[in-house]
Amino acid sequence: MNIASVFKGSGYLVSTVSVLLLGAVSWKSASEQPLLLLGLILGMLASIAGMGLRWISHRIEQKQKEALAKAALDERGPQASRRAAPERTREPRSVTALQR
Repeated sequence: MNIASVFKGSGYLVSTVSVLLLGAVSWKSASEQPLLLLGLILGMLASIAGMGLRWISHRIEQKQKEALAKAALDERGPQASRRAAPERTREPRSVTALQR
């Protein structure tokens, strides 16, 4: 797992904990009104589910990128990293440059 995934996962974890803490603080006053309590519970669940879905989509994208990179290396063969880079060709000089 790369460092970006670690940071992204840590961010989602912190966000989940903050949702739980804010829900815990609001629980007492929300429990006095059933509709308010339902809204609090559904909001907390939706927020946590959204973060989970974003994490899952991030991991899917990372696996797809890794698979594409591996496929590109497999196409080149094992000697690809040892081959010299092709020489760059120069662009033809313009007529005015040749006249100088």
